Amino acid sequence: MFGRKAPEMISPEQALVGRTDQTMPVPEAHFVNSASLTGPWPEHMDTLVVGMGCFWGAERIFWQTPGVHSTSVGYAGGYTPNPSYEEVCSGFTGHTEVLMAVFDTTVTSLEEMLRVFWENHDPTQGMRQGNDMGTQYRSAIYYTSETQREAAEATRDAFQPKLTAAGYGTITTEIAPLAHYYFAEPYHQQYLGKNPNGYCGIGGTGVSCPIGL
Repeated sequence: MFGRKAPEMISPEQALVGRTDQTMPVPEAHFVNSASLTGPWPEHMDTLVVGMGCFWGAERIFWQTPGVHSTSVGYAGGYTPNPSYEEVCSGFTGHTEVLMAVFDTTVTSLEEMLRVFWENHDPTQGMRQGNDMGTQYRSAIYYTSETQREAAEATRDAFQPKLTAAGYGTITTEIAPLAHYYFAEPYHQQYLGKNPNGYCGIGGTGVSCPIGL
């Protein structure tokens, strides 16, 4: 339905119109742990929205992480309101595939969530992740507070020398404020919980991020 384009960001003027009067339906409960996908969250919870390539495998990594209460997948960082998966994959919305992790701050920390993020994909690949190419696969952290922005930048700066020493290039991760988080279609939510043998292109560099050291 949509033509493929080169993996480079579009301008707002090039973006698909989308829809302002129609939002994506959201399942009532997490397929794996039965938590809410939309809140309200219990006390001591915080959220982190990140892009790591294909969101199926990325979401599974986070729902398996100790201290994570709930996860969902969606689209962020672009221009088109309430986009569909096909529209995002066309490259004409500006969005990247993201996950939202809701985590218990009495059990884990923002820095630990960021360590999971950095270590479980290659943040140096630009508009791709492995064989998945396109702007929707770019690495990203979309912060919701100055605390999150500072932690994202500090952990990036701590990780870069380790990646450089291992022969990797410069981190290309987009670090930007979260403007909108649009839920992906229901079938994408906890996809690998519903389809355990489904595609998972997620993979890290094998380099440890020196957070907390």
